[in-house]
Amino acid sequence: MTEARGVHAFAPNLLAGKIAVVTGGTSGLGAATARVLADLGAEVHAVGLGSADTPKHERVHLRELDVTDDSQLTQLFDELDRLDILVPAAGISLGERELEWEAFQRVVSIQLLAVYRTIDLARVLLAASRGSIVTIASMYSYFGGGDIAAYSASKGGVVQLTKSLAQVYASDGIRVNSIAPGWIDTPLLAPLKDDPAIRERLLSRTPLGRFGDPDEIGTVVAFLCTDAASFITGAVLPVDGGYLVTGL
Repeated sequence: MTEARGVHAFAPNLLAGKIAVVTGGTSGLGAATARVLADLGAEVHAVGLGSADTPKHERVHLRELDVTDDSQLTQLFDELDRLDILVPAAGISLGERELEWEAFQRVVSIQLLAVYRTIDLARVLLAASRGSIVTIASMYSYFGGGDIAAYSASKGGVVQLTKSLAQVYASDGIRVNSIAPGWIDTPLLAPLKDDPAIRERLLSRTPLGRFGDPDEIGTVVAFLCTDAASFITGAVLPVDGGYLVTGL
């Protein structure tokens, strides 16, 4: 990623003194977001599964945690004295299996139920700091995905949860926004990216003509958590290179 598109676009230590929690912060977009927030000076608690394989950062505190385990999630927030930024980014996709009941439940439990539970547990801390929440939606919040039905349904739910909580939490001084990533260059994209026909189809519909860098999600999260976005709440911001504005 070039400096023009990275954390260097922000003032150094922009988030110094801020405390952040990123669920799903041990891999993919969550890990990239945790790293960007830390690069900008925040102390970040990045929680999720597979933390042993996550690259280390001096201001990112890794913790193995299953967001569907309520006792683990509750303990996390009980141990915090302050919280300024919350990014509930834990996610999963099981492909065509999602039409099976158990798989459907599993995906929704992680990508919708755990998102709300995480936010609910953090509310008191965020109210004290007048903090910010950024949820992670998807392009599939806008259109369906027949091969990822539970993923699409839960991400649609995240959008409506974001808009609803923006209304409820405004009285606490908490802003609640969401990002809808497009085709971002993570390991999950690799099978599609490596198929020449699919790659061409995706890029031909993306006006900027490339896949997004994971850090480009993290930098938008950072923006939404700063005073530069102080009058933004309840927004869902596509970060997709223009994919959603083109015709099918």
